[in-house]
Amino acid sequence: MNSKLTYIDLFAGCGGLSLGLHNSGWKGLFAIEKSPDAFKTLEHNLIKKKKHFNWPKWLPQSNHDINEVLYNYSKELKSLKEKVDLVAGGPPCQGFSIAGQRNEKDNRNKLINSYVEFIDLVKPKLIFFENVKGFTMEFKGNKKKGIRYSEIVTKKLINSGYNVYGELVNFGEYGVPQKRTRFILIGIRKDVENSSTKKAKSFFKILEQSKFSFFKQKNIPDKPTIQDAISDLIGNNVSVETPDRPKYKSRLYGKKESKYQEYVRRYVRDNKIPDSHSFAKHSQNVISRLKYIQKVTNECKNISVELKNKLGIKKQVLIPLQAGNQCPTITSHPDDLIHYKEPRILTVREYARIQSFPDWFEFKGKYTTGGKLRKVEVPRYTQIGNAIPPLFGEQAGLILKNMLYE
Repeated sequence: MNSKLTYIDLFAGCGGLSLGLHNSGWKGLFAIEKSPDAFKTLEHNLIKKKKHFNWPKWLPQSNHDINEVLYNYSKELKSLKEKVDLVAGGPPCQGFSIAGQRNEKDNRNKLINSYVEFIDLVKPKLIFFENVKGFTMEFKGNKKKGIRYSEIVTKKLINSGYNVYGELVNFGEYGVPQKRTRFILIGIRKDVENSSTKKAKSFFKILEQSKFSFFKQKNIPDKPTIQDAISDLIGNNVSVETPDRPKYKSRLYGKKESKYQEYVRRYVRDNKIPDSHSFAKHSQNVISRLKYIQKVTNECKNISVELKNKLGIKKQVLIPLQAGNQCPTITSHPDDLIHYKEPRILTVREYARIQSFPDWFEFKGKYTTGGKLRKVEVPRYTQIGNAIPPLFGEQAGLILKNMLYE
């Protein structure tokens, strides 16, 4: 195989899946991402640093809404028909997520139709589709009893000429220090599958069979803990000003304490200030409250209603992390989690570690946002919370390659 297999990343976010595919030997054609902040991160790391994409001249190299691309460049997309090996990515999950307010009428759910329309135009050999666990669940009050969006997508892709198979996968079993269950759907164009011994269903069997050899090659544990992931970021207590966030403090790297830390810190100087490792400014009242929670709890789960009432906490979710556990699924709300050792929330870099981003991968845009801006802005915490862990993306990329070239 002289040339690398090609793919297009839809709803690419900050580039977690693209980074995984890059590391497994794929070549990107282009990525579609609506958020300018998330695209800046993808552009900085994968377009400028890694030269990962062979971006076509007809598509401006910037953030795009998928519906605008379908409307303005349908002719160019048709010219790619059956010439692309893979279309990867999944539409935004907020409308389906059981972590938030599941809403069947959420306009973002309609992006499923845009996704299928894109597949119809390009007709790639393979499809890799990812979404939240809630994507497989029916909505309450649904007139068509038992209907799930996963069933709708499956039927539409079968009608488009694909054999498809989907399963729920916990990324925490694939080298990621986080219990994060997602719906993965694999599609193979029927004419491609007919000429191959590999079927869509075989992806999940190979994924399970090959993971330990992958961990051995990477020299990482299969189920790293929170402490494995971030203990070196507590540092040596020497505070420095955050380079890209005036009036905020960061800390220097501490000593590497796990194989996972050795893996994510590769290609980064030990005396460098970790990127995006900026600490929140908690009031003394908040610090005292967090210290008390850490003192009276030893479970990595949402604190009780009684304890919330006692402390006057109105938040729906507040989880004190435990050193020897894997992290619960991280979201776009950094104040849902308390650091396992210090009375504070996690930094952006600690968030990134839990999602398996390497430390050389730098994040762009605001650190956080609030109020009405939450609906339109995608700050660094949100970019990471929405991402596919690159370490899982790499494992998926290797198997997808194997499905085309046995």
